[in-house]
Amino acid sequence: MGYPIHRPRRLRRTETLRCMVRETRVDIDDLIYPLFVTHGEGVKKEIESMPGNYHFSVDTLVEELGEVEALGIPAVMLFGIPKSKDAHGSEAYDPEGIIQEAVSAAKSAHPGLCVITDVCLCEYTDHGHCGVVKDGEIENDPTLALLAKTAVSHVRAGADMVAPSDMMDGRVAAIRSALDREGFEQFPIMSYAAKYASAFYGPFRAAAQSTPQFGDRRSYQMDPSNQREVLREVQLDIDEGADIVMVKPALAYLDVIRLVRDTFPVPVAAYNVSGEFAMVKGAAQRGWVDEKGIVIELLTGIKRAGADLILTYFAKDMAAWIKEGTV
Repeated sequence: MGYPIHRPRRLRRTETLRCMVRETRVDIDDLIYPLFVTHGEGVKKEIESMPGNYHFSVDTLVEELGEVEALGIPAVMLFGIPKSKDAHGSEAYDPEGIIQEAVSAAKSAHPGLCVITDVCLCEYTDHGHCGVVKDGEIENDPTLALLAKTAVSHVRAGADMVAPSDMMDGRVAAIRSALDREGFEQFPIMSYAAKYASAFYGPFRAAAQSTPQFGDRRSYQMDPSNQREVLREVQLDIDEGADIVMVKPALAYLDVIRLVRDTFPVPVAAYNVSGEFAMVKGAAQRGWVDEKGIVIELLTGIKRAGADLILTYFAKDMAAWIKEGTV
């Protein structure tokens, strides 16, 4: 029998009751905070396209990580802005490059924090693409050696995990083999397994100065129209040695997160990307939306879709709200 015997509103009557029956919760342990690091000293420059996010020099990054750790956020993802760029992105794998320096300083000051590094060439190449370019084409196999070299240099500097984001075929296998050869077989890989050629990356590309100088990335990132293809991409990465797989972006791809969660027995990460962040920030600054309410709702939706881990520029805000008990 239905109404009036069954009244679902009974369990919604008070906040205590709502908390007791809540099905999905975002925990601080679910959060990974992306950060941008650049050369220099005393640098903390706000990123225009991503309010509340900054370009940090290594010294100010270390200070920021103190705040991150105090909030209980377990992990950060580091992206580097090099001194100079060239055709092969050589600072990406330079032992004295910006990420290598930042990782070493971060782990020295905050050994308990999990430091994850983005492994890609796009921030470091003068053409802005994620691989080696020849005659206007992005070369897959020649890129693999450089990605593997980059990953090894990051782990050697102290990184706890590497996250290849380039979408070259075979990159996980190349990185896994290179790490194992160097005695780093215990260090995990979080692959950007389902990374779509999305319009949501604009603010990040401005922040990382990685906009392609010609063409686009549709020849290696996934078509936003495709869902079945993700099963092949994720399976290949797992077969090649990925320990965690990522779906990027998150909000327009909640169905993909759920598909990956239901299909594969590995941890699933989702990246709440810069465009998703910027839309909320822009609307909140104009008073059009309740920022806190929307952020909680969006991150809960990502978790409900099946994400075990959420990379988000809202990580510090969300962690603070959780600690306050207002989520």
